[in-house]
Amino acid sequence: MRLPQRALTAAVAVSALALSVTGCSGDSSSGGTVRFGYISDYNGASLLAIANKQGLWKEEGLNPEYKTFTNGPLQIQALGSDNLDFGYIGPGAMWLPASGKAKVVAVNTLARADRVIAQPGITSIEGLKGKKVGVPEGTSGAMALDLALQKAGMSEKDIEKVPMDPSTVVSAFVSGQIDGAGLWYPLIDNIKTKKPKLNEVASTADFKDRAFPTAFVAPAKSDEKLNGKVVKVLQKANDWRAAHPDEAIDAAASLLKIDRAKVAADAANVETLSTADLVARTEDGTVDSWLDGLGEFFVETGRLKKAPAADTYYEGDLYTKAYKK
Repeated sequence: MRLPQRALTAAVAVSALALSVTGCSGDSSSGGTVRFGYISDYNGASLLAIANKQGLWKEEGLNPEYKTFTNGPLQIQALGSDNLDFGYIGPGAMWLPASGKAKVVAVNTLARADRVIAQPGITSIEGLKGKKVGVPEGTSGAMALDLALQKAGMSEKDIEKVPMDPSTVVSAFVSGQIDGAGLWYPLIDNIKTKKPKLNEVASTADFKDRAFPTAFVAPAKSDEKLNGKVVKVLQKANDWRAAHPDEAIDAAASLLKIDRAKVAADAANVETLSTADLVARTEDGTVDSWLDGLGEFFVETGRLKKAPAADTYYEGDLYTKAYKK
């Protein structure tokens, strides 16, 4: 179920050519410049937008260079090829850090934005049996699809899965080339403007016994001192976001150059936690249990041969130390 290496490498090359660089930028050869990837949604952008507006990067002597990506796996690939220093991933890409491709340096939010959608007239996951379902491989959309199929007693063999990048999923669904899709908000809102009668036949919000953490990641081998500085920035931005939810939406909308109402709707699918709460949940093993649960799921779906212990790729000690320092 993994993306073929050649395809993934090519996708990164294309993405690199189309990167939209926003926020503060600087000479990438400068020791203080941090190349930070994100996805253009509230989860991926809000802390970076707040860090800019609140001058948090300057406090740590850092100069950020923001780059947009369409999904988490592309950012992991960019980290591995030294084209990125940090990135943002959703829960569906957590199999990549678990497989040793990156380190999780900070948990961001708990997300409920992923859905399986179907064309008008198809009202259940069972209704997609034998039909074309588009999905960005290795992402939260793929995770939502696999969860829904499992719950229905089905597997990917029961559908015609069509791997495609997120923007292609949107256009293919709108044009009727696919019958269903595993995708996430706000991209689903983009589809709804053209297909308002689409059906949401499954949601990660349906799985109350599972947690779906989003996270910030660094290369598998990286500078611990720099990681600590970046984590401190993210923690300060996280607490500002928790204390100023409306202003956080404003900041994200400004960075993304997207209508505020759309960002607010996207934020409604997110559970934010204070840094103190995340530290406490790191220390008592809760965060490890979230990640272990995802790891077991990825073994079931074939993305991982074996689920490693969460503390082998989640830098919980680093996160805790940055907060208490």
